Amino acid sequence: MQDHLLDPEHRDFAAMARTFVAREITPHHADWERAGLVDREVWRAAGKAGLLGFDVAAEYGGGGTDDIRYPVVLAEELIRAGATGIGFGLHNEVVAPYLNQLATPEQKRRWLPGFCSGDLVSAIALTESGAGSDLQAITTRAVLDGDAYVLSGAKTFVTNGIHADLVIVAAKTNPADRLRGGISLLVVERGMPGFERGRPMEKIGRHAQDTAELFFDEVRVPVTQLLGRPDRGLRYLTEHLQRERLAIAATAVAGAETVFAGTLEYCRTRTAFGQPIGGFQHIRFELAEMSTELDIARIYVDQCLIDHNAGRRDPVRAARAKWWTTDLQKRVVDRCLQLHGGYGYMREQPVARAFLDTRMMPIYGGTNEIMKEVIGRSLGV
Repeated sequence: MQDHLLDPEHRDFAAMARTFVAREITPHHADWERAGLVDREVWRAAGKAGLLGFDVAAEYGGGGTDDIRYPVVLAEELIRAGATGIGFGLHNEVVAPYLNQLATPEQKRRWLPGFCSGDLVSAIALTESGAGSDLQAITTRAVLDGDAYVLSGAKTFVTNGIHADLVIVAAKTNPADRLRGGISLLVVERGMPGFERGRPMEKIGRHAQDTAELFFDEVRVPVTQLLGRPDRGLRYLTEHLQRERLAIAATAVAGAETVFAGTLEYCRTRTAFGQPIGGFQHIRFELAEMSTELDIARIYVDQCLIDHNAGRRDPVRAARAKWWTTDLQKRVVDRCLQLHGGYGYMREQPVARAFLDTRMMPIYGGTNEIMKEVIGRSLGV
């Protein structure tokens, strides 16, 4: 975020997060990428440092603030360090709001202390092989049987899927309820009979991030582990997607800014035909265009975040921010790689890794095509 939008405590937090990333993540991230999984202990270290559960009440070990600037600052520090394998964002910005707003007091006492300490890693399982952005098309079912729901089905592309101790699962509990979707949110815990996970999925980028398939074979989930009211899951999911999309937008801008800064320095120091390549008009114009677009994106996204903090929440603006910034990030990274020439194609170069890691940004959190559909519908067409 722009510095003038941060208070002194946010700047202090940013400095602390930067130190944490440099000490606990950067020296190990390449090893984690080769292993396809981060070390579980980094979660506990993050909990000890106060990097988990910002908006969880202090009585459960959280930060006790719903100021979105804290998780955004952390996400920006991670992306600037190229630490794309860390699933803190999903934990803090996606799962936490569900637990904070929908969990009962007993559920909060049971799950939130571990959520904040890093002893409990969370995930949310929505996507299926035949249902992505169209959540009403999910086929995972949960049938009420006495004091438990019998859950059957499979989910895919689940971030934190390997490490997850607690998974919020979207399942059809009332298929006949077409008006509200008939979806409920159930909390499945590690070790429940019938709950299995596949190996980490092999992706073209973000290799350290543990993305997995999850399988549910008649898992008995106690009714006490229902989040919110039955059959209202689609409404809850729709309401919470706005915050996720703003977080994605903020990360996209920070990631593009980081790659651009490295490219600008490269163009100042790399010489060809007796001068820095940045001195050629074409390259100067390329840099000028990217600089301008990033400046505009930063201002727009920061305003969306400030409005969100003030309670002025607009899902259409969140959709605009998500699709525009992730598309911009993809274009900026591609252009920056081109300016690096052959070096840009080498995996040891940050721009090459960013090229691979960035490609999923227009896909998750709702594809950019769906974002345009949300915007188009708001226009009455």
